[in-house]
Amino acid sequence: MKFDQWRFTVRAVLLEWFQRPEQAIEAYQSVLKASPTDVRAMRSVAWLHARQQRWSAAAEAFKQALAQEQDHTDTWFNLGYVLEQGGDHAAAISAFSQAAQINPKHDRAWYGMGLAKAHLGDHLGAIEPLQHAAELQPMNGPAWYALGMAYHNSNQPDQVKRVAMHCLTHDIQAARRLIKEANRSDLVPLLPD
Repeated sequence: MKFDQWRFTVRAVLLEWFQRPEQAIEAYQSVLKASPTDVRAMRSVAWLHARQQRWSAAAEAFKQALAQEQDHTDTWFNLGYVLEQGGDHAAAISAFSQAAQINPKHDRAWYGMGLAKAHLGDHLGAIEPLQHAAELQPMNGPAWYALGMAYHNSNQPDQVKRVAMHCLTHDIQAARRLIKEANRSDLVPLLPD
């Protein structure tokens, strides 16, 4: 590591630690001037922008990192996350898909893909990725809830009941929420008091 790169990195990390995001971004930009391929600095800039809810700036920084490391699952996932937060659901689906293709066991990528499809109104298309997420994390109540709602919005009441039954064994709050929001009063007697 070059001395300037090291010096600016230490400064950036300290500024980040002291909760000075704007100054930390400037310091990371100095790191990138000294070493234009420093992927860690690019990802740090991206997260600092994301913490400030500057979604498009965060996405651009993650894209810069991906130009250097095209097969980094977490960077693809993080790109999908900031795109989703910024409202670009179609681009988020693409980024989440790339993360899931690189690592098929990345449950958060499947979950993100399913949520993005649901946000676009493609509830039927959301089922498969949400099913993958739920299978990879059987006790993940939010993934099961989202899967149940995708079934509900796809007019598959038997599947909603199956998901609610699963949630009752792992996450009663998710089961309650699913039963309430899917208007399944017939399933209320299954809930414990």
